[in-house]
Amino acid sequence: MEKFFKLQERGTSVRTEVVAGITTFMTMAYILAVNPGILSATGMPAGGVFTATALSSAIAIFFMAFLANLPIALAPGMGLNAFFAFSVVLGMGYSWQLALTAVFLEGILFVLLSFFNVREAIVTAIPTNVKRAVSVGIGLFIAFIGLQNAGIIVKNDATLVSLGKVTQNTGLLAIIGLFIMGFLLAKKVKGALLIGILVTTVIGIPFGITKIPESWSPLARPAAPLLFQFQFDKVFTLDFFVVFFTFLFVDIFDTIGTLVGVTTQAGLINKKGEIPQVKGALLADAIGTVAGACLGTSTVTSYVESASGVAEGGRTGLTALTTGVLFLLALFFAPVFLLIPSAATAPALIIVGLFMMSPIKEIDLSDYTEAIPAFLTIIMMPLAYSIADGLMFGIISYVVLKALAGKFKDITVVTWIVAILFVLKLIIG
Repeated sequence: MEKFFKLQERGTSVRTEVVAGITTFMTMAYILAVNPGILSATGMPAGGVFTATALSSAIAIFFMAFLANLPIALAPGMGLNAFFAFSVVLGMGYSWQLALTAVFLEGILFVLLSFFNVREAIVTAIPTNVKRAVSVGIGLFIAFIGLQNAGIIVKNDATLVSLGKVTQNTGLLAIIGLFIMGFLLAKKVKGALLIGILVTTVIGIPFGITKIPESWSPLARPAAPLLFQFQFDKVFTLDFFVVFFTFLFVDIFDTIGTLVGVTTQAGLINKKGEIPQVKGALLADAIGTVAGACLGTSTVTSYVESASGVAEGGRTGLTALTTGVLFLLALFFAPVFLLIPSAATAPALIIVGLFMMSPIKEIDLSDYTEAIPAFLTIIMMPLAYSIADGLMFGIISYVVLKALAGKFKDITVVTWIVAILFVLKLIIG
């Protein structure tokens, strides 16, 4: 393990990596409950989707561990699964089999782009200050998700969002969990986030939030995945191209944004702003998407919740490997993992948001051609509820402001191309 994962070189240990991997799993295990719920609205069997979710996540994570040696976990992406179900199938009227076909072909193209270093070139083209801003923006985004999951922040028709009920139910439980984790962190307890999630889950039992069903058993037999449920008869239509392109575009920039943000937080980006083994990381993401489509789930992508494992000290692929093993175990212990309420994982997401704020200290705020793009990247991620959209505003504003200021040398050719693609996305919609 030492030789393969280079633990000592990255200042970590087996114990730290395992705890980090468990923590990452605990903060993203909600996908095992949420994804089947969303995709089953299309008529897909929920049990089959659950199996596909766990298996595709494990496959993608193992490739991330061994190809890239990064502490990044992957699973079917939130937002992309909603687009799959509510836009493509229920909105446009396509079958879920055709939607899976679009995901499959997108994944194949991703594999090719990864082999020819196209995606790696895009990562390199992101300006250094925007890279730092991505980490901060993801921090705010992930904290916002946590606040929403807990019911601390709720929808408001007049102001879009407002404060929920924090003196009862999930809001109160999440705040209790936040104080528990804060105390453990202040005392420098290893595994503070994981311990906090578990303790909060137990406290949720008398609250009636952690619900243990009657005749509950921790074991369950996995349902069969939805193998190779493809439909190729409409792949040459204009509507199919729009669906395919949307999956492609959102996934590529969500993945890039997550990789940049989490590796920045982990201190793994070198002085040139490069992510180590980024080609392997992008290839793992692409392989996960292909595997997910073959098994019966929507696009697999890198997860911002990986930052929770990084916050616990995860620095290598051993963190990812641990998370992948737990996804496999989840196939048989699904009832156990599904007991954990979102109110128990929400405090961890909020605290991770704090951890990911640290790169803001390194952003050059004296040069407005650097500061404004960084700020837009940060603020648009939580407000647009999209990592990709935040990165889009950052890149476009960077190119426009640099060009207006006559600083053309700061803009690489690939950065120009990425900015133009983003502008086309805004125009096309």
